[in-house]
Amino acid sequence: MSQINVTPLVDVMLVLLVIFMVTAPMMQQGVQVNLPKTQAKSLSTDQETVVVSVDKSGRVYINSTETSHSELTAKLATIFETKAKKEVFLKADTDVPYGEVVKTMSEIKGAGIERLGMMTEPGREK
Repeated sequence: MSQINVTPLVDVMLVLLVIFMVTAPMMQQGVQVNLPKTQAKSLSTDQETVVVSVDKSGRVYINSTETSHSELTAKLATIFETKAKKEVFLKADTDVPYGEVVKTMSEIKGAGIERLGMMTEPGREK
């Protein structure tokens, strides 16, 4: 009588599970910026999100790919031409001038984005 020995399969699956559990928190989308602190509640998302980041030197990124301000609208329009839900999150460093953030928001809206969310860090309770 022959039987399948599943012990090696279980061992491999447990090792893969541990590897994914350790590496998953390290995977972060976008560019590292210092976000402003607020008391707002977090939003839940049900699909892959697009994050536009502006670092303190004024460079613009779509997820982790650097782009120029002049190309931002066209690239976002291309990304969202087949998506039904047009939603973008904006991460801007606290040291970025207000005018640069508003300019970036205008370019995002110019691409036909229906919903624009601002990403912040949780603030302290008073």
